Amino acid sequence: MGKKSQKQKIVLPPELPPEIAEDEIEVSDEDLQFVKQNSDYAVGFSRLDTQSITKHVTRVADVKEDALEALYEKRLKKKTLQKEKEESGVRVDPVDALPVKTLDGKLYYRTLEKKSRLSGIGVEETGEDDKDDGGATGVVKLTKAERRAKLKKQKKETKKLGKELDKAEELQQTPQAAVLAEVKEDLTAEEAFESKKQKLAELGMALLEDPESNIKSLKEMLQISKDNDHAIVKLGVLSLLAVFKDIIPGYRIRLPTEKELEMKVSKAVKKTRFYESTLLSTYKAYLQKLIVLENKPSFQHVAIRCMCSLLDAVPHFNFRGSLLVAVVRNIGSSDDVVRKLCCATIKSLFTNEGKHGGEATVEAVRLIAGLVKAQNCQLHPDSIEVFLFLSFDDDLRRPEKTNEVNRVKSKKNRKRKNLEEPSQLPDRKKSRQELMTKMREEVTADYKAVTFTPDAMEKRRMQSETLSAVFETYFRILKHSVQPYAASHEEIASPVSGASAAHPLLAPCLKGLGKFSHLIDLDFMGDLMNFLRKLASGGSNLGNSSQKDFNSFTVSERLQCCIVAFKVMRSNLDALNVDLQDFFVQLYNLILEYKPGRDQGGVLAEALKMMLCDDRQHDMQKAAAFVKRLATFSLCFGSAESMSALVTLRHLLQKNIKCRNLLENDAGGGSVSGTIAKYQPYASDPNLSGALASVLWELNLLFKHYHSAVSAMASSISSISTANNQVYLSTLTPQQAFLDLSLEGESFNPSDSLKLKSKRKRGSGSSGSATSEPTPDTGSIDEDEVRKKLSAHFMLLRDIKENERLRGELDRTTLYLRLYEKYKTQKKKGRTKSK
Repeated sequence: MGKKSQKQKIVLPPELPPEIAEDEIEVSDEDLQFVKQNSDYAVGFSRLDTQSITKHVTRVADVKEDALEALYEKRLKKKTLQKEKEESGVRVDPVDALPVKTLDGKLYYRTLEKKSRLSGIGVEETGEDDKDDGGATGVVKLTKAERRAKLKKQKKETKKLGKELDKAEELQQTPQAAVLAEVKEDLTAEEAFESKKQKLAELGMALLEDPESNIKSLKEMLQISKDNDHAIVKLGVLSLLAVFKDIIPGYRIRLPTEKELEMKVSKAVKKTRFYESTLLSTYKAYLQKLIVLENKPSFQHVAIRCMCSLLDAVPHFNFRGSLLVAVVRNIGSSDDVVRKLCCATIKSLFTNEGKHGGEATVEAVRLIAGLVKAQNCQLHPDSIEVFLFLSFDDDLRRPEKTNEVNRVKSKKNRKRKNLEEPSQLPDRKKSRQELMTKMREEVTADYKAVTFTPDAMEKRRMQSETLSAVFETYFRILKHSVQPYAASHEEIASPVSGASAAHPLLAPCLKGLGKFSHLIDLDFMGDLMNFLRKLASGGSNLGNSSQKDFNSFTVSERLQCCIVAFKVMRSNLDALNVDLQDFFVQLYNLILEYKPGRDQGGVLAEALKMMLCDDRQHDMQKAAAFVKRLATFSLCFGSAESMSALVTLRHLLQKNIKCRNLLENDAGGGSVSGTIAKYQPYASDPNLSGALASVLWELNLLFKHYHSAVSAMASSISSISTANNQVYLSTLTPQQAFLDLSLEGESFNPSDSLKLKSKRKRGSGSSGSATSEPTPDTGSIDEDEVRKKLSAHFMLLRDIKENERLRGELDRTTLYLRLYEKYKTQKKKGRTKSK
């Protein structure tokens, strides 16, 4: 049978018959005979699991109904037992899981399935049940192969249950494990930080001890500074800064060319070349790292500090241009720390030109000029105030004729010598003389290259380029200030409040023009004076009807324009013939527009000194007008401003004898011969004010001033006699007077000055002076009533100022709205025209 079956397995099976419905199939006698003859082919049907088939059928062959019901009852009992075993299960250890307490107070512990422990027993039970079932039902028993397969399945299930239990235990232990993992991570991070910090320190110390042999450590330090930890990055960057400042040589490194690399050199030269190339490449990568960190807010301060320190310490070294670009780019930053660092670095470059020979100064000034042009003069004032630290030679504007003549003479002398020497000297001496001259030229060239003493012509060229860039920037700022402010839609959409915000660079520009006025070329003097005249007028003559209100300048800026005009005129007195009457008119009007809290008193004092004290003798009408205006000004403002005005007034009276008639009590101004014009206090021109027809009655009020110095100055002015023609000019200037009283005002006590004044009056009364007045009785004054009156007065003044401020804001907003409407209409007209 075995051999036949093997041969039959090899034979291909017959083709399948066509599909026919079950209802149409009819079993004939021939079919039954064929099945009986080929019974060997029906072996597979004998292996069918009849027991599992009978589970899903309601009727089983050769089994009675009572036995079938008993079989069903036995199966139900078995299922209920399995459910109870699964529900009971194995109790979990209370350490692993806490019990559950119900409202009745009973505790219920969690359970696990019992399959893993009862897997073998279950197999035996199922085997016995199968036997019983088989005996009862007559079903075929399981073969050995099927039992082995079942045992394998049960073992796999037990392994799966064991893994699930392990996972459950791991889940219960996750909180503690997570905490332990976090602690380990923190410890490892701290250890890594300390190790990297220690590594940076070791590498830095090794580089400082012997840079040439440890130059490879620079790359390691740069690699450490690229860490993800911000603290490590900052430490690495600062450590590299300290190392570079120490090991960078005092010369500019030039890498060898390809031909030079092909040449055979000694070991020392190879070592030096390797050291310089590694240093230069690492320095370049370090600067690129700093430029990248500059754009990150958390590293901006550190990166800017490193770049400023490098530029200040080694301005002669390679890649100076990239450092200058980065520093100048942040010179007008809104961050105060960054701006102050950059400005301090640029000032150090301007003052210490010996480190770089003046080349960095020229580059920095050009970059600042380009930045002002790119930003349309909208920068912080500190970015232009650095120009005040520039220093130029006084003979920079002198013609170079003498130098050219000397050069021509020296060249002619050399040619004569060269022409004379060959004819006189023999051939040997000729060659020897030529060698000597060549040697001397080489030695002088090497000496100039090694020493830092710059050539005079080179220095002159660099200073001229620097000066041209500075004045180009200044004239651009003046032109921008004179132009109408509402020139573009962007400026209308975002208006700037105040003239200082609209023209932030005007004040430092005027200071710079005043300092370098003696170096301005005469060809630009006419344009400069026109610009200054327009700016001093406050923008009222710029052609626009609303420009005076919209583009007005502060009093300090307008006074600074007058000061610059006088400085330019005095420094170029031989070449200029300019009428400065317009500036006197502006000063005459600006004296009453001055406000102590808004404007600078020092600028006003400087203008008084420059235009009235230092100027030559004035016209009588103009001098009298300024005397009267200064006396009125002294009544309205504080002690420092009043003192500077009184010092100027006394100076004018001492220089102009005819103006002393204002001290007389006659209504006609004393004994002035001729017709006198009527006094007009609101006149805008000092020559048309008719001040000679007035009297200085203000001095009588100033004599009772609360400050003793002001009252003493008023009394000294009133004591000037018209008969005394002796000119005595005091050395006290308006600037000194303003500075002294402004510093004294911090610790000034008005009660002390009142006591001194009362003592002085009593002393003068005892001497029999007719002009002495009785001192007021200060004890009879009701302080509460005075306090109430003063509080009411100041409240009223505050309300008036608040009302003025609100009205100004309202006018400004309405003006902006009108301008915006005009812009809309112009834009619509442009669209219609384009269509």
